[in-house]
Formats: sequence, C-alpha cells, structure tokens
Amino acid sequence: MSDSAESPTEPLKEESRPPADEQANNEEKKKIDVLLKAVGDTPIMKTKKWAVERSRTVQALAQFISRFLKLDANEQLFIYVNQAFAPSPDQEVGVLFDCFGSDGKLVLHYCKSQAWG
Repeated sequence: MSDSAESPTEPLKEESRPPADEQANNEEKKKIDVLLKAVGDTPIMKTKKWAVERSRTVQALAQFISRFLKLDANEQLFIYVNQAFAPSPDQEVGVLFDCFGSDGKLVLHYCKSQAWG
C-alpha cells in the first residue's frame, strides 16, 4: 500500500523544470541576501534585506548605504559583521557570507560612529 500512496506527479515536477529556472538559480547564486541593521542614532533603512552581488566590496556597500540614507560627505559610516568586527573596505561580501553567513543571509550592522572593535 505504501507504493501506491506515492504521488505519480512528483517525478514529473523534477523532470519538467524549464531551463529558465536553472538560469534563475545561477543568478541567485551570484547574489546573496544581506540583512542591514542600524546601530545607535543612525537612520534606519525601511528596506532591511537586500540582494547583493557576491563580488561587491564592503566599501561599495558602505557608499550605497551612505547615498541611500543621504548622509553628508563628511559623515563616516562603519560596517560590522555580527556585531563583532569591521571588515576591511576591499573585502568582498561573498567571502564574508561564506565565512559568517547564517540562515542563508549575512547580517551587517551599520552606524555613524564606532560601536564595536
């Protein structure tokens, strides 16, 4: 009876995947989910979860956040990984995700003044 309980459509779902899905999966692998959290008196971004290219550097991400928050040019922005350390500006986000990502996302904290480390 257990053999007849299996759905005959399950193997069809696996076989009927169009090539577009494979391309979408490859694009998803090129981007990772980054969760941005504000610290202290730094303005909070309404959108907290972003899909970021793996090759993007921490410096490019900081520039994006500064522009998004419309910070003055003289205001600094500090980025921290897991409330522990500040990565170097030339570090790629994909490497940080591979080392410190959890639950399919990388959690980064940003602030205008030094908070940790």
